[in-house]
Amino acid sequence: MHLAYPAVLAALLFCVGLYGVLARRNAILVLMSVELMLNAVNLNLVAFDVWLRDTLHSGQALTLFTIAIAAAEIGIGLAIVLAVYRNRGTSDIDRLRDTAETDEAEKLPDTAETDPADADADADAGGTEPTPGRVDGKTGKTKKAEATT
Repeated sequence: MHLAYPAVLAALLFCVGLYGVLARRNAILVLMSVELMLNAVNLNLVAFDVWLRDTLHSGQALTLFTIAIAAAEIGIGLAIVLAVYRNRGTSDIDRLRDTAETDEAEKLPDTAETDPADADADADAGGTEPTPGRVDGKTGKTKKAEATT
């Protein structure tokens, strides 16, 4: 058997998987494309193992590890996709951009740390002390802390 046949097939599988990862918008189809890429790697590992006539069959052993990792990856990936679908109602990758983390400094107003002596001087000069509470992330205004009973 020539090594070129499985190598070309693996290259084609990998290219189809890469196209699927880059072009698809559905998260499940992206996971399937990643699986195609991993199967192309598995095909190369087994083909080179047969071609080199390795007595330890290390290519086949690495293929088993890759299959185990792929199974764990697809299990975790599908769990994440199902959780996102339940919360958002879609598995479209472009619509999930708002779940990215944002810098908290951009949301909060400029809150420079003040020296306690400056706060006393402001209070003596008729200034107002800041109200204890939390800052609302949407409006940027300080809300008063509610008393718990």
